[in-house]
Amino acid sequence: MTAALAWALVVAVGVLTGHAGLNATRWLRRPSGTATTTDERVAVLLPLRDEATRVGPCLRALLAQRGVPRLEIVVLDDGSVDGTAEVVRTIAADDPRVRLIAGVPPPPGWLGKPYACQQLADQAGTAPGVLVFVDADVRLAPYAVAAAVVTLRDASATLLSPYPRIVAGSGGERLVQPLLQWLWLTFLPLAAMERSRRPSLAAAGGQFLLVDRAGYQRADGHAAVRDRVLEDIELARAVKRSGGRIALADGSRIASCRMYESWAELRDGYAKSLWAAFGPPAGATAVVLLLLLLYALPPVLAVGAALAGVPEVALPALAAYLLGVAGRLVSARATGGRGWPDALAQPGSVVLLGWLTARSYHLRRRGRLFWRGRPVR
Repeated sequence: MTAALAWALVVAVGVLTGHAGLNATRWLRRPSGTATTTDERVAVLLPLRDEATRVGPCLRALLAQRGVPRLEIVVLDDGSVDGTAEVVRTIAADDPRVRLIAGVPPPPGWLGKPYACQQLADQAGTAPGVLVFVDADVRLAPYAVAAAVVTLRDASATLLSPYPRIVAGSGGERLVQPLLQWLWLTFLPLAAMERSRRPSLAAAGGQFLLVDRAGYQRADGHAAVRDRVLEDIELARAVKRSGGRIALADGSRIASCRMYESWAELRDGYAKSLWAAFGPPAGATAVVLLLLLLYALPPVLAVGAALAGVPEVALPALAAYLLGVAGRLVSARATGGRGWPDALAQPGSVVLLGWLTARSYHLRRRGRLFWRGRPVR
């Protein structure tokens, strides 16, 4: 029975790794960082809350954008107390493309990030064009905005999510952050996602997100996701519900992002959102157990069987582990991430993700989830 389980793991992990490879080589869109031009009207929208130490490089990269002659940059200071607005004023100086507005606190029923984004979109007006939402921890290459807009139009999509290259510094980041791209490359059928009208079949990353202005309005904008923690994914679903199409892309050649700069930030950031990512606790439990079975059990089984002198179990279990490592390498290669030797720690990454997920549900149940000084409800 144990040998049969080991071989079943080989088949399952092998299929998933093959699927990641198919997504990466055939279906994943890749905006080019080379010189690209768009004549469309583009509004880059930058929400900020206590980002004085991060906004500088982000805003300088936005001011250095090329190939977008009709570019405006709207920055919203969402009640910062660390001097964020002063940093923006110093960097932007008298550049006519930049407008800094003061946000107001979210009304009842709204979370902070969706309301900040809605205020920005309202300030950008209603003329045809493209809205580009960018987070303060994103660094764009000179032609990033132009290349992303061209990709949006080439895909005939309403919403495009060009996922930035994730920069990971600490050990905790290197264990957890690569799972962001690995999960959707491994488990999400990208071609079916683009073609399907099902809102449930959607993915997006809010760090760098483009949406056609008219399509955004048809979907009711961020008002449609006003109380959603994962407002990026929910906005993609709202776009689908309104008849639009969505697309994912590898944005590693045009954007980079270090989401968290310490273990505490990473831990609390995932606590804020993982409970919303996996749905009801029963579903989350099933997903985490499946991931542990496929990616954490094989090396344990391989070592245990080898010590017990059962090679007919140890060898296929080792093969399942190596196939999991291969899947992580495929993801890293496809998205500009760090593959070797970090991929060898894939079982540990999955275990840590399971712990972060359990912690997220625990804190939510106790009403102890906060982000940037605001409760997450």
